[in-house]
Amino acid sequence: QMPPEFEFTVKAWQLITHEAKSPTYKRLKKKLSETEREEAGYFKPTAIVKQAWETTLACVKALKAKTILFQCPASFKPYKENISNLERFFSGIEREKFNFVWEPRGDWDDKIIKSICEKYDLWHVVDPFTRKTVTPEKCYYRLHGRGGWRYEYEADELEELAALLPKNKPSYVFFNNIRMTEDAVKFQEIIKETA
Repeated sequence: QMPPEFEFTVKAWQLITHEAKSPTYKRLKKKLSETEREEAGYFKPTAIVKQAWETTLACVKALKAKTILFQCPASFKPYKENISNLERFFSGIEREKFNFVWEPRGDWDDKIIKSICEKYDLWHVVDPFTRKTVTPEKCYYRLHGRGGWRYEYEADELEELAALLPKNKPSYVFFNNIRMTEDAVKFQEIIKETA
């Protein structure tokens, strides 16, 4: 049982965002055919990506989530084909009332990211200690840990993080490090003190 103010964010299934050669596929319980392996990921206009979106959407609705995270691997580079697939994907799905948050990783130019985010109303997801978001009015931060996921954030870093959040706008901060629970609790205390 979750408290009434609790909100789920759902990460889009890796069959949408990651190619089958990604090491994360080792945990996949669904056995893919060779064709499905070739057609999975990178927002490709394929049956398996469409099916993965429908499965993701069913989970989102079951959890009454508001936000869907599309986390891309660093191997998803800003090549013409990848951008075309991404744009085709976002223009072809029902948005309903969900926040779509996109975490491009690797070498993406801010101008390209901003253009895509504006065109498809996406929130740009970043770790604010490593990169600035191009959508500061729609703030979704994922903190992976400075120097790796074993990192524990200090109080002064969390105060700095709190200062980055826009005033009177919905913001999300997701700790994705080994001390995620402890860091989130410390961060909540800082937010309460500064409110």
